[in-house]
Amino acid sequence: MAKEKEKIKKDGGESYEAKDIYVLEGLEPVRKRPGMYIGSTGVDGLHHLIWEVVDNSIDEAMAGYAKNIDVSLEADDGVKVVDDGRGIPVDIHPQTKKSALETVLCTLHAGGKFGGESYKVSGGLHGVGVSVVNALSEFLRAEVCRSGFLYAQEYSRGKPKANVKKIGKCQKNGTAVTFKPDNLIFKEIKYNFERVLEHLRQQAYLTSGVRINVIDNRDADGVKPESKEFGKNSSRKSHSFYFDGGLVSYIKFLNRADKPQHVNIFQVSKTHETIIVEAAFQYTEDMQGKEMSFANNIYTPDGGMHLTGFRTALTRTINDYARKNGYLKEGDENLTGDDSREGITLVVSIKLREPQFEGQTKAKLGNPEARTAVEIVAGEAITEFFEKNPQDARSVVEKAALAARARLAAKAARETVLRKGAFEGSLLPGKLADCSSDEKEETELFLVEGDSAGGSAKMGRNREFQAILPLRGKILNVEKSRLDKILASKEIYNLIIALGTAVGDEFDIAKLRYNKIIIATDADVDGAHIRTLLMTLFYRHFPRIIEDGHLYIAQPPLYKIQHGKTIRYAYNDEEKDKILKEMEKTGASIQRYKGLGEMNPGQLWETTMDPAARVLKQVTIKDAEETDRVFDILMGEDVSLRKRFIQTHAAAAKDLDV
Repeated sequence: MAKEKEKIKKDGGESYEAKDIYVLEGLEPVRKRPGMYIGSTGVDGLHHLIWEVVDNSIDEAMAGYAKNIDVSLEADDGVKVVDDGRGIPVDIHPQTKKSALETVLCTLHAGGKFGGESYKVSGGLHGVGVSVVNALSEFLRAEVCRSGFLYAQEYSRGKPKANVKKIGKCQKNGTAVTFKPDNLIFKEIKYNFERVLEHLRQQAYLTSGVRINVIDNRDADGVKPESKEFGKNSSRKSHSFYFDGGLVSYIKFLNRADKPQHVNIFQVSKTHETIIVEAAFQYTEDMQGKEMSFANNIYTPDGGMHLTGFRTALTRTINDYARKNGYLKEGDENLTGDDSREGITLVVSIKLREPQFEGQTKAKLGNPEARTAVEIVAGEAITEFFEKNPQDARSVVEKAALAARARLAAKAARETVLRKGAFEGSLLPGKLADCSSDEKEETELFLVEGDSAGGSAKMGRNREFQAILPLRGKILNVEKSRLDKILASKEIYNLIIALGTAVGDEFDIAKLRYNKIIIATDADVDGAHIRTLLMTLFYRHFPRIIEDGHLYIAQPPLYKIQHGKTIRYAYNDEEKDKILKEMEKTGASIQRYKGLGEMNPGQLWETTMDPAARVLKQVTIKDAEETDRVFDILMGEDVSLRKRFIQTHAAAAKDLDV
């Protein structure tokens, strides 16, 4: 045996015995692979810690025990969540022989949601929420008030510092959890207050009878609380959310920038067997829809069975009504799901005993019974809504019928585009200067403004991996345009052919011809407008290109600063002033660039196109809901909303050439 062990060690180079098999105990797996539990160790995972702690308080509210939840962001990067629920039990757990509080905070898959009657519904049966937060926190303190006594326990990186202690008396039951994320896990600990507000506002809409208070105790200048200067210039803010209207109030909030298609808002709240189904919707004149789905107050961005059930019921009911009332003739094909949902703002929220999510981050609901319950409840309720509100029903069906006609027209136009591409031997647009490389990962497509910039870019580029497509003037604003009109635009048609992905139902990200799509417009108002129009096009019709990280914005310099043979470029006024100071010389010449066409090919390469020196900003969608709202405001038809938005944010705008 000894000889065999020796042989294995010698032949393999390294020992591989029983002692080399590592068993992770307690919360060690969480610290070893945090992404498995919170999605990432970036900004999303950091905020997920707050959601997990708040979920426990929301569960108490849904069970009818908590009425108030307080969330505060602290100056030391900590977060405190307080509720007035029953308080986590502190007595000895019969299985672990430790306090129930310590068991919940230090054991995966431990909680009051796996059996019994403690929770009829909750944010899921994973049971890893608050214990994961504890594991990934440098410090965590739990305080519990139960039966007139206050108990506390502190932890460091998931391990208790001492046993649960009775530290005093108290009057109201509840739980307070204070935690500070571990900087060994998270590279940057910086919470976005607006993001926190949005999530907690959402929870208040979904939870009847609960008040959620949010306060930001941080100082904008990063001044520590122990400093005498702390609080003098504080930007601390507080908000309180409480909504009697529930989902109807949420619909009104989501549609605040849109014009409603009909007056009455559909709503239903009904229990099917043991599943509580709540839903509300209203159509707007917008062509884009907004669908929000929740299971036990957990936002499910990828939808799931509950959303599928509602969609099925909605499409079937609209088709039934359309045929019954003559909007569809005998030979007409049914309206599709996309037709029936064009312009809808929808919120579906269900509560069920044992939700099954796909993944710990709970992005998609998998319970088949949820689909059945929602489909039955929604089908009956929508039918009743249409019968009681014929004017609203007419508006909904007419909008769906218009969407169907536009869909057929767009299909014909899209097929024409594809057919032309095939007939022309997949010829690329004449103005496109393509690159020679077949290695997609290294290729780039620059979208430039006008022929002048296009000429400089074509001469200054690296022909091997950089392609140039000049665009003439401002492209069509696609925000309020249907696909058939969009495809009739020559500039957009050329862009689609150059991308190679097709558009609409035929879109295929695998056929994208370039790894980077770079918008390179002038650093003036017109350039900013063209850039916004292009970003609107990509956001509405090529979102996958953004989501997969292919869309970028080039940052050309604003100034060329020269003294003698020394030439430097500045991308804003601050950089210009810094360079002039560093030169410490008089007589430096400053050239203000108005557009890319003013640069010669060498300058354009050196400042904007050279991968080793250029500045690129990647376009991302961090908050789809807010992004959608801003696009509606900026690119929509309501001038008053756009004016108000510009006035509100004007002070924060920089580098405007006006």
